[in-house]
Amino acid sequence: MLLGTLLILLLGGAAPASAHAALRASDPEEGSVVKAAPTHITLTFTESVGLLEDSFRVYGPDNRRVHMEEPAHAAGAADTARAALPRDLAEGTYTVAWRVVSADSHPVSGAFTFSVGKPSPTPPAAPADHAEHAVTKSLYDTGRYLAYIAAALLIGTAAFAALCRPPDTAPLRAPLLFGWWTLLVTTAALLVLRAPYEKGTSPATALDLSSFPGTLTGRPGLALLTRLALLLTAAFLVPLLRRRSPRTRVTAGTALSLGLALTWASAEHASAGIQVPVAMTSSVLHLLAMAAWLGGLTALLLTLHRAKTPPPYPTVARFSRLAFTSVTVLVVTGVYQSWRGLGSWSALTGTTYGRTLTVKLAATVFLLLAAALSRRWTALLARPVPAEERVPALVGAAGPPPEPRTTTVTAGAETLHRRALRRSVLAEVVVAVAVLLVTTVLTGTLPSRAEAEAAKAPEPQVAGLPGAEAFTVPYDTGTPGGSGTVQLQMDPGRVGENGLQAVVFGPQGALTFVPELRVSFTLPAKDVGPIDAKLTDRGGYWATNDLTLPLEGTWTLKLTVRVSDIDQITETRQVKITR
Repeated sequence: MLLGTLLILLLGGAAPASAHAALRASDPEEGSVVKAAPTHITLTFTESVGLLEDSFRVYGPDNRRVHMEEPAHAAGAADTARAALPRDLAEGTYTVAWRVVSADSHPVSGAFTFSVGKPSPTPPAAPADHAEHAVTKSLYDTGRYLAYIAAALLIGTAAFAALCRPPDTAPLRAPLLFGWWTLLVTTAALLVLRAPYEKGTSPATALDLSSFPGTLTGRPGLALLTRLALLLTAAFLVPLLRRRSPRTRVTAGTALSLGLALTWASAEHASAGIQVPVAMTSSVLHLLAMAAWLGGLTALLLTLHRAKTPPPYPTVARFSRLAFTSVTVLVVTGVYQSWRGLGSWSALTGTTYGRTLTVKLAATVFLLLAAALSRRWTALLARPVPAEERVPALVGAAGPPPEPRTTTVTAGAETLHRRALRRSVLAEVVVAVAVLLVTTVLTGTLPSRAEAEAAKAPEPQVAGLPGAEAFTVPYDTGTPGGSGTVQLQMDPGRVGENGLQAVVFGPQGALTFVPELRVSFTLPAKDVGPIDAKLTDRGGYWATNDLTLPLEGTWTLKLTVRVSDIDQITETRQVKITR
């Protein structure tokens, strides 16, 4: 049953697309004016999407919400979203706000307008559609991070115990139990938070039981359910496997570890994009190698500190080989995943995904340096052996095992070397936690290749006002998610009283909410201004009907966008005002 569910999750993501869905086309088209009222709204995306009960919200010329039927995929096409419209649509402009869930489990949203007959004097504004609720996103991201740590601890400790065979396994029971319980609790929490995360609502809405059926039947929900089932299965099998042979225990543990890794690969970036089967395989191997190395390091550190007798050299040497193999797999799969996510060298510094990946690579270099120190101290701890006997001596993974030493180590020197080994392994564990944190951020960041494809998709727009002057001002605060564009429209854009409307779009072109938007006008040639436009939040857009510009000429528009309590940016634009 569990294997069947995992296969469904694996094969269900085999369609080529880009991680994070981008709107490819809409019917009616964005900003279009159609003669007859359409019967349906159909959106086509760059990848398959999951639908929500509230995937479509349409507002008419009177700013009232239009009743819609439940959304569905058009003609069974998984990359579409479609909903029927009433037959008696009035003349004017309609605003469509949409929200779907990408194949890689991330919700995406946006808005556009179309007009029936002719545009309205002022287009209706959709309410502020938060692409994500700050508290819900923080809780969900924290859960994902803890789940990664727990998986590494659980799988890595089990691998260390089974493959490195330390004589005293008592110190390993605590991390095994902690990893299992933490992964179980965080998985359950992620399952409960999944509905508010998809809808962009507060954590309090997680108690709405009506949201669970939709959550449990989606790809991310199925992956989380499967992970819970695997963890419960593992708890049931452990007592039974104690009486079995070591080979049987290793086989069962490997199968469970593969299953757990698949629950991540089937619901994140690997499940959407180019070369999905290869990417899924690479993702599973990458996660298992990461767990074997980083979780194994924690197990080794606990063994060094808490075992009744220090771990013998063969145990450390076995982990040395395991670590070297793990790092080799991490390098190969990491290079492939970086190429797949970046798409170009310029994206390494020119995109958020590339910069985050650079941070991860830098942290990994520090991790390898700490591993090299561990290798050095392990080599100094090698026991005297016959020259013909070849025993590897490496704790980190900075290279192949060195030739064995035959130098006698005094008791005092051995104590110093063992203390140094503990410190270097502790440093590896600390840096490893940082690497996992950056990895969690990376899995929630739009890949550069997908960002490039999303840039080719039609940009959301708002229907223009007759006789109005419209222009777009880009902004970038330099913080994650702090960039986008502001579309401004002046009516009539002449000397005297004007109306001004401003709509803010985020980094992926989705209609977004900002806590403050200020606009002022200055006419330097006449030393007039600044004149504050005094924009007010109208529930999704900013506007004023009382902007008076007394003189013709080239005015300097100053636009200030505040995206958080501390982050804001001011941009300027020249606007020509005539009589």
